[in-house]
Amino acid sequence: MTPLNDNLEKLEDAIDQACRRAGRPRAEVELMAVSKTYPAATIAEAAALGLRLFGENRVQEFTAKAPELASLRATAASDEPIRVHLIGHLQSNKALRAMELFDGIDSLDSLRLAERLNESAGKLGKRSPVLIEVKLSPEETKSGLDPDSAEASDLLERLPGLNHLQIRGLMTIAPWGVAEDVTRTCFRSLRQWRDRWAAVHLRLSLDVLSMGMSGDFPIAIEEGATRIRIGTALFGARKKPGHPQPVPAGPA
Repeated sequence: MTPLNDNLEKLEDAIDQACRRAGRPRAEVELMAVSKTYPAATIAEAAALGLRLFGENRVQEFTAKAPELASLRATAASDEPIRVHLIGHLQSNKALRAMELFDGIDSLDSLRLAERLNESAGKLGKRSPVLIEVKLSPEETKSGLDPDSAEASDLLERLPGLNHLQIRGLMTIAPWGVAEDVTRTCFRSLRQWRDRWAAVHLRLSLDVLSMGMSGDFPIAIEEGATRIRIGTALFGARKKPGHPQPVPAGPA
């Protein structure tokens, strides 16, 4: 058994336990493998173990990996092609390239970006799934829309008219290094905002709640996550600048 295979089995056990505690079926929680900083060969290994959804942070980084993964993403070459979504912050001037590269954009955080993505998807003749990234942490380094802002209201009003975007739900990142109750409040708040917006914006589908990572996904599942984004617990600690990529270790 490879280290990645072992990590995946341990992770699945932990997900199952979290789902049982929450009284939810395992099928309600989608696993996204966060493959940023890892080579295409690692993604291919994960795909061979049955993982089908991957998250990448940067357009430039995935541009280098994409050619090696083309056969895994092509419907003609695979009965279950993998999907790769952008989960990192996206500048609006890279919207067209992002639409070319990715199967979904999970970090929509402005009306301007939505309009650029819609225009780009139209040029490519596609309709792309997107998630709205909501900022529920006071950390300045976090991206996302303030849910109380006028821009959030404007975006929600405009999205039904952006025909090349398929709004699927919301995404957030909990603050780092805080008490469990703070993390739980963050995830619960995302669910509450989803429920509030879904009741008002009936033309939008907000089924996906993408929240929870390697260190806090059990809490996210208990608070209603439908997608968790896992990197370290699958692939091991990420490399530091100037150091070689480590061999995947046990879940963190």
